[in-house]
Amino acid sequence: MDRILLGNEAFEGRNNAYVLADDDTLALVDTGVATESIREDLRAGLAERGYEFADVDDVVLTHFHVDHAGLAGEIQAESDATVYVHEADAPLVAQDSDAVAAVRDRRRELLVQWGVPDDARAELLHFFESHDIQGQPAEPTPIEDGEVLEVGGRTLEAVHAPGHAAGLCWFETERGAEAFVGDAILPVYTPNVGGADVRVDRPLEKYVTTLERIVDRDYDRVWPGHRDPIENPTERAETILEHHRERTAEILEILRDHGPADAWTVSARLFGDLEGIHIVHGPGEAYAHLNHLRHEGIVSLESGEYRVLDEAAEIEGHL
Repeated sequence: MDRILLGNEAFEGRNNAYVLADDDTLALVDTGVATESIREDLRAGLAERGYEFADVDDVVLTHFHVDHAGLAGEIQAESDATVYVHEADAPLVAQDSDAVAAVRDRRRELLVQWGVPDDARAELLHFFESHDIQGQPAEPTPIEDGEVLEVGGRTLEAVHAPGHAAGLCWFETERGAEAFVGDAILPVYTPNVGGADVRVDRPLEKYVTTLERIVDRDYDRVWPGHRDPIENPTERAETILEHHRERTAEILEILRDHGPADAWTVSARLFGDLEGIHIVHGPGEAYAHLNHLRHEGIVSLESGEYRVLDEAAEIEGHL
């Protein structure tokens, strides 16, 4: 698979932009962050292949996060490319003011609910304000689960895979043996759930369903949004599922050992001190698991704190 390696120091590590081309058309799957260094990486990678931004016919976005969609608007402005993204993420790629404000307000609301201290919330706000990586807005073409795209000489089927983001999709190739998976699974890190997209209701349950779909598809290889290809995606998805079972059990044990706690306190016991984007990712991850335990009737939520209801409960069968 032809990919352009892009730097990324703010999020999950090196990004990938995949190049799909035939004699007539050129497409990109994801674009990287809208910073000058990444813009230069992408332009140089395309130039090595005899292309420039103006030659791009289609941009396929796995989800709205800026390290995947940041340069889509700029590419579209130079090329008039069609930008495809799932309908749930399309308003954020378009930078619709109401959609952006709703995410900002929901994040602020949750940070308070999770018990994040004022100084940490201020640090997170500074992180967002000091990282001008949103890029230009695009005019996206919304797609749905199961939609088939003909781009860059390839046939791609969109598979909706919420959890990490409300509109995350992976794109299955025409032979069904491989897929571009964005952040549905990653080769090194486990994709964040809970904090990465505060719009997602019951994020852990949705992400577990996504992982189970990957296991069911049993791909030969997948191409993630970060780092190197995953040669055994079924095994990797099963490993991440087991990680979340263990994490849920660990959080339950924290509540049993230390008493009722909010998501920030649980996060501190899991991850220690947090900075930058992890100020929302850490308690968001804790919240996703605590929220799941609450819906399973194992813990309750009272005045912002989670407390164990079933002291004998085991995670087996609940995740």
